[in-house]
Amino acid sequence: MTAPDQGPSRELAALLSSATVEVSSRGHQLQELRDNFRSGTDVTITFLPGDNYRHNVDTASALRRAGYNPVPHIAAREMSSREAFDDFLVRARGEADVTRILLIAGDVASVKGPFKSSLDVCASGLIEAHGISSVSVAGHPEGHPYLGPANAFKVLEAWRDWGRQTNIHIDVVTQFCFESAPILGWVGELNARGVGLPVIVGLAGPATPATLMKFSLRCGVGNSIRSLRSQIGRFGRLLTDTGPDDVMRGLRSAPKAATASIAGLHLFPFGGLRKAGDWLRTYHQEALRQTAQATSGSGSRNP
Repeated sequence: MTAPDQGPSRELAALLSSATVEVSSRGHQLQELRDNFRSGTDVTITFLPGDNYRHNVDTASALRRAGYNPVPHIAAREMSSREAFDDFLVRARGEADVTRILLIAGDVASVKGPFKSSLDVCASGLIEAHGISSVSVAGHPEGHPYLGPANAFKVLEAWRDWGRQTNIHIDVVTQFCFESAPILGWVGELNARGVGLPVIVGLAGPATPATLMKFSLRCGVGNSIRSLRSQIGRFGRLLTDTGPDDVMRGLRSAPKAATASIAGLHLFPFGGLRKAGDWLRTYHQEALRQTAQATSGSGSRNP
């Protein structure tokens, strides 16, 4: 693993200690999570096409009992009815004490119920009715798969306004990229448009380039995939794990103003929870060490 840059951003380094992680709704790997991520971590739970929401609630309950903060994904197009969504929230609140959800439109082309988009869910009134205090929505630094940039930012503006009206915290969790430039450019445009929402940057956890390529194609990652291809060429084989070091280096070397709205980091553990946890601990420790060195060096130069 490449060491973090000298003179790192102290604020971004601090975010490593509170990084969130994602688990599958089809087997939450509880023991592996316990072995690699501290109690109290926010753990998002994927909602895959065809999932039964009651199974997702069971996963959330197991995570809560184990000391984690479960954050279920809610896929709008997968909700078969308003009643089903209501039941999902009733069970999530009552059985797993869920207070934060991650809302997505969903990957399926066909709509199974009344909700065609995440904003349809927002308009239902059910989120605030059940005491959800925090909603995360998706951001796409390399372009939304169905919306043009202007419309994608308008959706985020609508979420911001809804959050203000309901007094519910709204943040944006980004799709992962393989280089920092798309993230910084997207965050800059978000701020220039006055959207004003905090951003949680998604990071692809360590995995082989072949595995990362598979997930990037499935998730619609755009131009930064060329960076992944260059890493395959650099390592010369497909079995060498690569982590989000390059992305973090770019973020931490950016001007402070460019990253001021970044409020958190989220790991997609494509190579598994153990690899993601190992990377997080090692990178965080090195970041703290270099931050301390930079601070000490700066102090020694002062009269």
